[in-house]
Amino acid sequence: MKTDISFPQLLKNELLAILRNPVVALTVFGGVIFYSFLYPLPYANQVSQELPISIVNLDRSQTSYQLERMVDATSQVQVVQRDHSIAEAKAALLKQKIGGLLVIPEHFYKDLLLGKSPTLAYAGDASYFLVYGTVVEGLAKAGGTLAAQIKVSHLLVEGVPIAQAQSQYSAFGLNMKPTFNSRMGYVDYVVPAVFVLILQQTLAMAAGLIGGTQKSVNISQEHAYWLKVSPIKLLAARCITLISVYYLLAMYYFGGSFEFYGINRLASMADLLTLLLPFLLASTFIGALLGDLLPRKELVTVVVLISSMPLIFLAGFIWPVEAIPTALVAISQLFPSTPAIQGFLALNQMDANWSDISYQWTLLWGQALLWGLLCVIRFRHTSKQVALTEQ
Repeated sequence: MKTDISFPQLLKNELLAILRNPVVALTVFGGVIFYSFLYPLPYANQVSQELPISIVNLDRSQTSYQLERMVDATSQVQVVQRDHSIAEAKAALLKQKIGGLLVIPEHFYKDLLLGKSPTLAYAGDASYFLVYGTVVEGLAKAGGTLAAQIKVSHLLVEGVPIAQAQSQYSAFGLNMKPTFNSRMGYVDYVVPAVFVLILQQTLAMAAGLIGGTQKSVNISQEHAYWLKVSPIKLLAARCITLISVYYLLAMYYFGGSFEFYGINRLASMADLLTLLLPFLLASTFIGALLGDLLPRKELVTVVVLISSMPLIFLAGFIWPVEAIPTALVAISQLFPSTPAIQGFLALNQMDANWSDISYQWTLLWGQALLWGLLCVIRFRHTSKQVALTEQ
């Protein structure tokens, strides 16, 4: 039997359902704030530095020792040991005492004098992609610098002026200017997108846990206010309450946290909050639907956490969308994190305008309508079942 509960009173009850439920409160406030510090922690140094390597110098010439010093001077690697054979260095690499190794071949200096191109052998721990890439980058930089010095020396011997030799030792030159990640760091690359996913997942869990908790309460209880209002009214109050809370948390993420980690924010806060509206709506509907469909409230957390890893890879910023199977790309369009991450990165990190993210904006509203319709249908079905039970 539905009774007349005013909408402000319903909003108050929904807010208390968040604050008085320790699991929901911990998920909403504790989860968001905890992850704002925990997730960026591994990327605090932005890029890998001073990774330990070994050098196997089979030439032992003055030039080979010069190369060793140049390698050790790079910011990417640090020479921590020198081995007499490749087998010794390989054993240290397998024991993870070092992250990589450089082999300077025999006759290295002799081949340079004869104008030949000696081959430097690099090896790195490829089970950690960042380690491998950093080691190879540092070794290649040192090798390229030595090659440039030798090339300039040869040109000087041939009578080429030093200014011309310095500018023409290579057929081309690089002038690298990072466009959207000026610091070339992982915090600027990973954290903004992951923050969007964290908002979605914690919001879906909160909405699902509220519904699952209320569903498990005995319907004869006097304070079961959710049974005394229409499903649409209850859903509207839940959306308004949760979205209001998450607007505050989003401002903390994209304001205070971005400022703390030095992440650029090119878009205005008003634009970001406008983009977030359909995103938060769709996320709330998904969570409410899960809370009503799943038999136990604990399963809401399990389902949401299991979906996190696939969703982050399908968002298109870690792995190119073009390399993802078409069927998986189509499935990812059903979840708000995919267009929200793409739209947010374009709007905030790349300084795009609204016309550039019109597809993501439209898709988010379509998702909100789809999940909202499914949620209303399910809530009405549950309400009818409760009414029959009361009879």
